Amino acid sequence: MDRAQFIALVRQALRDVPSPFKEHLKLVDIVVKRRPAADDLDAADLAPDESMYGFYRGIPLTERDGGYNLVAPDVIDIYQEPLEEDFPDEAELIEEIRATVLHELAHFFGIDDDRLEELGLD
Repeated sequence: MDRAQFIALVRQALRDVPSPFKEHLKLVDIVVKRRPAADDLDAADLAPDESMYGFYRGIPLTERDGGYNLVAPDVIDIYQEPLEEDFPDEAELIEEIRATVLHELAHFFGIDDDRLEELGLD
């Protein structure tokens, strides 16, 4: 899949975010990258041979206080190559892109991996 098509699928996943949450999306940059850098894998405690589909960097909304201002937006990276490698079927790829976007947005909203697992959204 070319980069433009992949980005269009990420944008579609963002359009599907429910209204109460959508208004907060201006506080986070969503970036499509080819694959994670070694530093990203280290920060996520993953080995170089493990798959990583997305990564959130920032301060979750639930942890911000009145002193949180004049900072750069949080960033969510979505990694195209690992997703395409692990989900060669187009329908599965589309679903996993959506799941990855929503998973990383959950971190932005303050939901950790343990809670996502409890909810069946890991």
